[in-house]
Amino acid sequence: MRASWALHLAAATVVVARPNLWPWMLSAIVADHLFLTAAGLWPRSKLLGPNWTRLPPPSGVRRCVAVTIDDGPDPDVTPEVLAILDRHSVKATFFCIGDLVARHAQLAREIVRHGHAIENHSQRHLHRFSVLGPRGMTDEIRQAQQTISEITGESPRFFRAPAGLRNPFLQPVLSRLGLQLASWSRRGFDTVNPDPQAVLTRLTRGLGSGDILLLHDGHAARTSGGKPVILEVLPRLLESIRAAGLKPVTLRAAELP
Repeated sequence: MRASWALHLAAATVVVARPNLWPWMLSAIVADHLFLTAAGLWPRSKLLGPNWTRLPPPSGVRRCVAVTIDDGPDPDVTPEVLAILDRHSVKATFFCIGDLVARHAQLAREIVRHGHAIENHSQRHLHRFSVLGPRGMTDEIRQAQQTISEITGESPRFFRAPAGLRNPFLQPVLSRLGLQLASWSRRGFDTVNPDPQAVLTRLTRGLGSGDILLLHDGHAARTSGGKPVILEVLPRLLESIRAAGLKPVTLRAAELP
């Protein structure tokens, strides 16, 4: 961002001193904006600030992975997800939408009661989140932070942008609120792919220590039989993790040395 601002200042200075160079300066600024846009549209990019795409190295050494579940809580799906996690004695990280936490407060408290972590996935999960300015992003993230904290009694420590899309204004907002951006290393596209086997294959092919896995209890695609894909995939995924000698942990647990 500093380099981008420096480029804009330099371009303005050059154009004043050498007006004939304005096409070159305009091209440089356009290229800069395209670069920043591309960085924001790549969820795993670290060009716009710190971003957990994998667990920290000490967790990898301990053969840890993280199962993260987005877009809930959903009263029709999340309770069954919790039951599956309980049967496998696994703790997961739920990136929850503030409005849904407020609407299903008891379910949110149940997630925490089962030992899982609830993190910040914005207040409304706006499709236009990545084009919001600093004030809009601050409102979305701060409101979700307040909603989740008041209802669950625990303040989120991580943030995941809706669809993973963001812009250069996000990192300063996260820094002020004390939040760490987290994306993923593997996703199954289980909001759009109704085939459990295809989703599972995407998540488990080459699965290894340090991976952050992404599934959805909210906005979940349905199988041909009408069942949320996550409910078909999750038990088999947890079995694959165990068979590989890996240990599922929450993102918060992965912060510990």
